[in-house]
Amino acid sequence: MSNFGDYPPNLPVRDALILREQATPDHAVVPYTGEDLARPHLGPANPFRDDTSGTLKRKNVLTGTAEETYISEHTFRSKHRAVERKGGPEREYISGKEQKEINKKLRSEREAKGNATIAEGDGAYVGPWARYKREEEYELVEVEEGDEIGSEYEEVVEEEEDEVVESGMMVKAPLGNLERRREVEELGEETTVFHGSEEYDYLGRTYMHIPQDLGFSLTKEIGSTTNFVPKKVVYTWKHHSGRAVTALQLFPESSHLGLSGDADGQVKIWDVYRGRELLRTFSGHNKAITDLSFNSEGRKFLSGGFDRKIRLWDTETGQCLNRFNCGKTPHVIKFNPGQENAHEFLAGLSDNRIVQYDSRAGNETVQEYDHHLGAINTLEFIDESRRFMSTSDDRSLRVWEYGIPVEIKTVSEPDMFALTKSTKHPSGKYVLYQCSDNSIVAYSAGSDKFKQNRKKAWRGHNTAGSAIGLTCSPDGQFVVSGDTGGSVYIWDFKKCKVLSKLVVDGGGGSVNCVAWSQQETSKLFTAGAKGDIKMWD
Repeated sequence: MSNFGDYPPNLPVRDALILREQATPDHAVVPYTGEDLARPHLGPANPFRDDTSGTLKRKNVLTGTAEETYISEHTFRSKHRAVERKGGPEREYISGKEQKEINKKLRSEREAKGNATIAEGDGAYVGPWARYKREEEYELVEVEEGDEIGSEYEEVVEEEEDEVVESGMMVKAPLGNLERRREVEELGEETTVFHGSEEYDYLGRTYMHIPQDLGFSLTKEIGSTTNFVPKKVVYTWKHHSGRAVTALQLFPESSHLGLSGDADGQVKIWDVYRGRELLRTFSGHNKAITDLSFNSEGRKFLSGGFDRKIRLWDTETGQCLNRFNCGKTPHVIKFNPGQENAHEFLAGLSDNRIVQYDSRAGNETVQEYDHHLGAINTLEFIDESRRFMSTSDDRSLRVWEYGIPVEIKTVSEPDMFALTKSTKHPSGKYVLYQCSDNSIVAYSAGSDKFKQNRKKAWRGHNTAGSAIGLTCSPDGQFVVSGDTGGSVYIWDFKKCKVLSKLVVDGGGGSVNCVAWSQQETSKLFTAGAKGDIKMWD
């Protein structure tokens, strides 16, 4: 109260207030102490005002306060390029007018853009790709009469060649099979050899003719007779000389010829009935065969190998009709079984793609299906060849419309395993898959649901880690699969129970390929790592 005068300490409060009102002028200012000035503001904050006057942040860098923030890579690069164009702090500042002069000078050093109406030749349009005018300086050398240009260089080269001495540490490539493979790879040579006793019969017919004098018909409707479980081996082909058989196919419908490919890249065709002899060898692949596929008539077939090539062969003459360079390994190849697109085929590659080719055209692809995330394992045509199903190492199954590179159905469950081999059931309602958990599973293919039939699963064999083939009997009664232990398992399709186990190779060796004759009741063909092809009946 010292600002308004001194009052006696024992003065009553009422008297003190009266004296204070009389002594206070109208223009008096409310006193504020140091504590009042440092007191924080109260009340709601203004969100549109950057109020930093109340409390100052402590410096965390030499020049002030730096706060963390985040900008995208695109924003940073654009700002960085803008600073570089205009000049950073260490560069001399360039005004906009000076920059225009620099750009004009650069444009004057370029050649003319040309005329847009001229495609080639002098004055052709090059647009923004016009080159800069460079004055190339060359050293002029006087050449006297009698001197030959380049003679000094040739003498130096000859001297260097004379000085090259073979070190003796270089290991030479072995001769024989390796040398032959390199020649085939470089030249792309395809050869064929006929091994049969006679190429033509007395009527001028080749081995393509279906036998008519066997006592039974090979032209009846497939699945019209009841099948039975085979019991013993009736014949063995050993034409692959111990090399593992990696692919096995029977001639369409009649099954009177067999086609097999081995780990050495050779494809052989052999007779089932006429003396059971080797008929022809097709050579051209320099690495192991991955898959074989007959067309619907059997007059042509495809062979794919680890040399990343697919070859189209004439079954009768052995001539290589076309060669398709995939760039990646074709794990599975399949001719379109329909009549309309019988000349086209699909190839599932190791780089997650399914490629569609036209066998009549060159190496150009017709369509490409690339939604899988792993190497392609199987391809199966369904719905009268209007659709097809594919599986991959990405543990998924996809359904496609033929010719349209967008899948119409994707099946990918958390408990799924990779599906490595497939076969279509003769009824057309199911597609059976060899699963990596040592089982065979069935997916519906006759409707638009394309889901797994949980009630049908065939177990008992061992297939994990190998691509083991499987097949069905023509009447759909039995399911047959190979095994890594050298056996063949035969199940009942309806009851999913093991009916028979055939020991193919007692000393081990996986059975990779199985095929059931489409005309006879109990003819089964097996082949595998031992290289022998056995016929069971």
